[in-house]
Amino acid sequence: MAIEENLVDESQTAQKLERAGDAGFLWDFWYPAARSLQIRGRGLAKAILLEVPLVLGRTDGGAAFALRDACPHRGIPLSYGRFDGKSLQCSYHGWKFDGCSGQCVEIPSLTSQDKLKVERIFAGHYPCQEHDGYVWVYMSAALPRSTGTVSGTPKLATFSERFQSTHLACDLPSHVDQGIIGLMDPAHGPFVHQSWFWRSKKSIHEKAKQFEPIPFGFRMSTHSPSTNSAPYQLLKKMTGAPVTTTIDFILPNMRTEEIRSGKLWFSSLTTVTPVRRDLSRIDFVAAWNVPLPVTIFRAFAKTFLKQDQETMIRQAEGLKHNPRLMLIDDADRPAKWYFALKANLIEARRTGAEMVHPMDGPVTLRWRS
Repeated sequence: MAIEENLVDESQTAQKLERAGDAGFLWDFWYPAARSLQIRGRGLAKAILLEVPLVLGRTDGGAAFALRDACPHRGIPLSYGRFDGKSLQCSYHGWKFDGCSGQCVEIPSLTSQDKLKVERIFAGHYPCQEHDGYVWVYMSAALPRSTGTVSGTPKLATFSERFQSTHLACDLPSHVDQGIIGLMDPAHGPFVHQSWFWRSKKSIHEKAKQFEPIPFGFRMSTHSPSTNSAPYQLLKKMTGAPVTTTIDFILPNMRTEEIRSGKLWFSSLTTVTPVRRDLSRIDFVAAWNVPLPVTIFRAFAKTFLKQDQETMIRQAEGLKHNPRLMLIDDADRPAKWYFALKANLIEARRTGAEMVHPMDGPVTLRWRS
């Protein structure tokens, strides 16, 4: 009976969010569109974020840009065009657009008799920044033409001048909501991530962690990580110092983790980005000064991502039949917070009122994993 009292049907909540927020997408946030290395020289790259097709490039001056991948004249993708290092020319009628503003600078078919003001025509342009090896794009339905009023992009935390880093990514055949609540789920580890180097079903034990509210998200407060995970125990032996970890989730889609032990540290930033309503993408970047070769870390991390990906593929098989879903306490409380944060943000934007945080203050959650 106690368990039944804690069951919460989230299917109706998710459906309301989808109707209220464009397929459940959150606009007016930064999203990683592509890896920086995908744009070489004057070459162009294509991406889709929140079901918006984008063409990405980099000027000769080194500034990354993002335009809607559709010419405002006849709609042909601008990615088929030619980029000269400053302007992108449509392959259909030769209209030219400034890469960094989207402003039209030339329409070859116009004669001296035409009075059309070319400078008033814009291709859809999105603010763009580049760091941590990603091209970040600010997805706003209002299509801002400058970054003057746009807050800065997320950044990976680092704690020393010398460190190693790596990037990984994988696609998830699911709505972004399912990817995100999977990202923050604390109870799936012994079942999804069974590995000789990590943990097994036999290692399951009760845990208690404190969580606290932060702007647009929540934090698993600094704590000693699980004793049933070998890497943490090895790190402790290497430094002779306690190991601590802090995990944050921040809207719209970001999880950060910082692990510290003496002078050694590990930091990661993971995002789940909506591509379409039935497809999302995990982007993972990590940095560390622990004496661990990149090749070895990548092998371990790829195993984790593949396990998550396979689980989401299997889940998608069931979700296509629209089953009723439920969340329980305490293991699913982070997922409940996510849905509440998202709904409250949408409502605050609609009314202009201050966003209400679903957490009143610090709380301790208990679960077995």
